[in-house]
Amino acid sequence: MIKILILCVFVCSTLMSEEISIGTKMPGSDYILKNIDGKKSELISYQKENGLLVIFSCNTCPWVVRWQDRYNPISELCAKSEIGFVAVNSNASLHESVDSFESMVEHANKYNYKFPYVVDSGSKLAKSFGAMKTPHVYLFNSNGELAYSGAIDDNAKNAKKVKRNYLTDAINSISNGEPIKNKTTKALGCSIKF
Repeated sequence: MIKILILCVFVCSTLMSEEISIGTKMPGSDYILKNIDGKKSELISYQKENGLLVIFSCNTCPWVVRWQDRYNPISELCAKSEIGFVAVNSNASLHESVDSFESMVEHANKYNYKFPYVVDSGSKLAKSFGAMKTPHVYLFNSNGELAYSGAIDDNAKNAKKVKRNYLTDAINSISNGEPIKNKTTKALGCSIKF
């Protein structure tokens, strides 16, 4: 029994990559991802002059739904700050059901997404990042290096009661050429369905 448990822990740990750390170059930048408009592009094509924000997301996670109202304002801030924005659905085991491509299109229309929402087939990108949650944010600077990772802010339930805007502060710091104070926070959310 102990041997089986040890084998399971070993196999599980080798299947998942360790989460990337601050300063790491963007992994999977050449991965081809299909957007809800039907176009396929490399991840790096979404990067702008000052960097790229990648949010691992989905359609049904209660945590994503709670933070949903902040996605468009964040994408607008990114646009003003010359930072690209892309939401990535890596729930491979649900891509034939609630996180299907068709459901993603409906979800994006329902919430009036103003940014790319792409399918990560086989969870390849999530595995290369070591991402485990939805939502889980990764902000890369102009050199393609990870500058911030973790949560959007400190209050998923109520945007009006947010006291610490981790992601917004990080975006503003990058666009102003200032150091980011909180470079990592704990991502809260549903597990990615590999």
